[in-house]
Amino acid sequence: MTVRPLLLDVAPISGNTERANGAFAGILDALGATLRAGSHAEDAFAAGKGSLRDAVYARAKADVAVEVAAAELQHAAQALQSILTMQV
Repeated sequence: MTVRPLLLDVAPISGNTERANGAFAGILDALGATLRAGSHAEDAFAAGKGSLRDAVYARAKADVAVEVAAAELQHAAQALQSILTMQV
């Protein structure tokens, strides 16, 4: 009698997943820091401690970061949808 090992029909987990999760968390942290910086610059201007130029620049930088993140999220969702609709 020959015994063959059981092969699961799931993808094996590699050691790179922790590094990828850390990179994703770093990206989210950077986005959050950019949004906080924009908010702090606006608050400083409202309190009379900052300049309008700094507030506008920080807010514009935060807005661009959000737009880029939203576009990348949309592309990832489209890619996932393409994969899920493939016939096997």
